[in-house]
Amino acid sequence: MAKLTREDFISALKEMSILEIKELVDAMKEEFGVDPSAVAVAAAPAAAAPEGPSKVNVVLTAAGANKIAVIKIVRDLTGLGLKEAKDIADNGGNVKEGVDKEEAEKIKAQFEEAGATVELK
Repeated sequence: MAKLTREDFISALKEMSILEIKELVDAMKEEFGVDPSAVAVAAAPAAAAPEGPSKVNVVLTAAGANKIAVIKIVRDLTGLGLKEAKDIADNGGNVKEGVDKEEAEKIKAQFEEAGATVELK
C-alpha cells in the first residue's frame, strides 16, 4: 500500500463534506483511542505561549498615602496577619507569587486604586 502524503490527505479532506469529516474523526477515535480534535485544541495555546511569562509575581514597591487600604488588600490576598501585612506595606515585597498574568493585572489594579505602586515580575 502506498504511503499517503500530508498534501494528499489535506486534498482529500477538502473534497469531503462536514459529515464525512466527522465520520472520519469518529473512526480515528475508535481506531487509535485518541480524539484528534482535542489534540488540535491543546496545540493551539502552546503556539501562543512565546508572548511572555504566563506566571508572574506581584511585587508591592510603595504603599502610597492610603497605607491602611493597602494593608487590607494585602491581608485579603495573602491571608497574612496584621503585622505581616503592615511589614509588606511599609517595606514592599512580594504579595503573590506564580500568579496568572490576567489575575496579576486585576491585583495590580486593586493596589493602584488604593494609591500603591506595584510591579509585575
